[in-house]
Amino acid sequence: MPHTTTAPEAMTNRSLRAYLYGLPGVDEVGAAARAKDLSTRSVKTTAKATAIDLAISMVDLTTLEGADTPGKVRALCTKAAHPDPADRTVPTVGAVCVYPDMVANAVTALRGTGVEVASVATAFPSGRAPLEAKLVDTRHAVAEGATEIDMVIDRGAFLAGDYLKVFEEITAVKEACGDAHLKVILETGELVTYDNVRRASHLAIRAGADFIKTSTGKIAPAATLPVVLVMLEAVRDHHAATGRRVGVKPAGGIRTTKDAIRHLVLVNETTGPAWLTPDLFRIGASSLLNDLLMQRTKLTTGTYPGPDHYTQD
Repeated sequence: MPHTTTAPEAMTNRSLRAYLYGLPGVDEVGAAARAKDLSTRSVKTTAKATAIDLAISMVDLTTLEGADTPGKVRALCTKAAHPDPADRTVPTVGAVCVYPDMVANAVTALRGTGVEVASVATAFPSGRAPLEAKLVDTRHAVAEGATEIDMVIDRGAFLAGDYLKVFEEITAVKEACGDAHLKVILETGELVTYDNVRRASHLAIRAGADFIKTSTGKIAPAATLPVVLVMLEAVRDHHAATGRRVGVKPAGGIRTTKDAIRHLVLVNETTGPAWLTPDLFRIGASSLLNDLLMQRTKLTTGTYPGPDHYTQD
C-alpha cells in the first residue's frame, strides 16, 4: 500500500526528522532484486522502436564542462532540435542543459524548436555556497530564459540532520524559479543508503520540487536502477496521497539504448504509464543520444550507421 503520511505543519528540524524517519524503511535486498528482475524484461521489436523514440524525447542533452563555449552550446542545440539531420522523423530531445552563463546562447539557438532550456544552478555541483548566492544564480538563469532549473541540495546539511536548512533552501529556490520548473538533484552517490535516498526524495517533493534527480553526473555511483526505483516509489506514494505528480530524472552513467529501455520499464512498472512522458521523466545524458540514434537506424534500415555518422558531443 502507498505510504500516505503527510508532512508536518510546523517546519522544524525535530518535526521534519520525525516525518522522514516515520517513512517505511527500504528493503535493500528487495529493491535490488526488483530492479534486477525488471531489467531483464524482454521488449519486442515494435515496442522497442516506440521506446527508442520515447527515450530520445526524454533526453536532457547536457554539456557541463569548464571548457564549454558558445559554439559548443550552439552545436549541441542544433543536435537537440534535429538529432539526425538525415531523418526528420526523429523526435527532438526534451531539453538542453547548460551552465547559467550559457543559457542565453541556448535560448537563441533553440527558439521555436520546442526544446526546453535547462540550467544547473545553486553552486553546481557542490552546492557549497550561501543561499543568497544560490538565489542569484537561479534568478540569473531564469532571467536569461531558462525554463528549467536543476539545483543541488546541500548534502552536508542533509547528512548532518539539518533537514530544515535543506527544506528551506529548496522552497526559496523554487520561489526564485518563478514559472520555471525545478529539478532537485539529490546526489544519491553521496547519500550512502537507500533510506537516505527515500528521505531526501520525500523532503524535496514536500519542499516543492517539480522533479527529483539522482545526480550531478560528477559523482559515482550515479543513476543505479535500485536508486531510481526508490525515487519512483516516492513520487508514486506522493501522488497517491496528494494527487500531485512529480517527475524523476536519472542522470549519470546511462549510456546505451538498453540502459534507457531498462529505465522506461522501471517507470512503467512502478509509477505507471502516466509517467512515460518527458513532462514526468527525463534522462540526463551526453553520450546516450548517439546510441539511441544508432539503434533506431538499425531497426529502420537493417544496418548500423558508421561510427562517424553522428556528431560527437
